[in-house]
Amino acid sequence: MTKLFITGATGYLGGDCLANLVANHPEYSYSALVRSTEKAEQVKAQYPFVRIVIGDLDDSALLERESAAADIVLHTADASDHVGAAKAILTGLVTGHTKENPGYLLHTGGTGILTWEDSDNNEYGNRSEHVYNDWDGVDELLTLPDHAFHRNVDQLVLKAGTQHADVLKTALVCPPTIYGKGRGPIGQLSRQVYILANMTLRRQKAPIIGAGQSLSNHVYIHDLSDVYALLIDAAVTSRTDDGLWGSKAYYLAENGEHCWGELAQATAETAVKLGYLPEVKTEALDPDSAKEYAGYESLSWGMNSRGRSQRAREILGWNPSGPSLLEELPEIVRVEWQRLQDAS
Repeated sequence: MTKLFITGATGYLGGDCLANLVANHPEYSYSALVRSTEKAEQVKAQYPFVRIVIGDLDDSALLERESAAADIVLHTADASDHVGAAKAILTGLVTGHTKENPGYLLHTGGTGILTWEDSDNNEYGNRSEHVYNDWDGVDELLTLPDHAFHRNVDQLVLKAGTQHADVLKTALVCPPTIYGKGRGPIGQLSRQVYILANMTLRRQKAPIIGAGQSLSNHVYIHDLSDVYALLIDAAVTSRTDDGLWGSKAYYLAENGEHCWGELAQATAETAVKLGYLPEVKTEALDPDSAKEYAGYESLSWGMNSRGRSQRAREILGWNPSGPSLLEELPEIVRVEWQRLQDAS
């Protein structure tokens, strides 16, 4: 029986991945890291057969032990930035597995790593023509600057997957902006576009950073979960296709691109059509003001994060089919409107 250990089952991405896997593979043995007994009860209510492991990402001994015992680790909880957790999971997988029985790590990074040029130049809202590619251009992804966002943890995963390739198979999934309702037991909403919609409704005008020309990729949550599911299928069947695991196994996992300024305009227009705002208005903001109103997430509205996800399509046969971001936008605005009403 395949044993799968997941972090982030109570979160947005991890919860949706778990729902997807359980629906298609009820025969797997599932273990989930959960921080509190209260959340554990919520997970058990939906999935009574999941073994709950109470703990957090700072409990290295626990993570090592669970990773050593699992066939596959699906790491989604603060995976892109928590160095200690990444080290513990990697150590557990390496020490607990052999060449005959390798361990698999599906690690979650993020395409925030592609925003480094804007950060270095302190430039927000301008369009970049630089488009990364995880197939023909994967070598560029492997040599990004050490100070790029998430890069330190990515390097740990890539290094371990190369040094211990005989006993450890790694895949680094880097989601862009995610949207759509998740199917997990607790966290069911994403952040970037939802926060933009929330701020638009609260201030009755859509925020545009700088010239509003920055571009980012996006992906529907169910399509993203399919990438993880396909990788797990490949692990279970012991596939060893070139580029599937290890040093070049970068999966950007996008299915489209949006301009943040145009999306802000569309958000305001949608809110007016739904009767939530009296008229379409936008406001120009500098990054500091946006952060003051909407937190750190708002900085992404002014940064470029452009890539092409070819690897999952080429190797895994990934065929995303969910609604586009613009098709989902009315539901996003409705959700945020209702959240504001519930909070008032």
